[in-house]
Amino acid sequence: MSAYRTVVVGTDGSESPPWAVARAGALAGARGARLVVACAYLPTEADDRELQRTRDVLGDEAYQVGSSPAEETVRSAGERAAAAGAGEVATVAVVGSPVEALLDVVHRAAADLLVVGNRGLNRIKGRLLGSVPADATRRSAVDVLVVHTTD
Repeated sequence: MSAYRTVVVGTDGSESPPWAVARAGALAGARGARLVVACAYLPTEADDRELQRTRDVLGDEAYQVGSSPAEETVRSAGERAAAAGAGEVATVAVVGSPVEALLDVVHRAAADLLVVGNRGLNRIKGRLLGSVPADATRRSAVDVLVVHTTD
């Protein structure tokens, strides 16, 4: 079994992903690995009609919109990861859909592990957007740790 040198964890600012962030922070700290906390967002310049359609169906949980909320999300998550034991923590907010953004960060960081929470979107949202954990696991070129984040 190889040691993990760089770990990427995704967060969207909702209640359960911080559990995954804390687990990733503890794991990175125990392994002496670098941790990259990532959040995907839509740019504020995104097509207003597309944003409105998404919000009409999914509410505000669909995506982070704008770099400021996403930057605040990763800053807060980075602090949580450090408190859980991570030594070296980097944060990044990336324009795009969650899975595409996470896989891009994994590639750019040359990560060996991707950590995501298992809490999916509710049934309707999940059908429309897909499952981030399932899609990331299926498409990732590196190991994926799915953290149980539901009660």
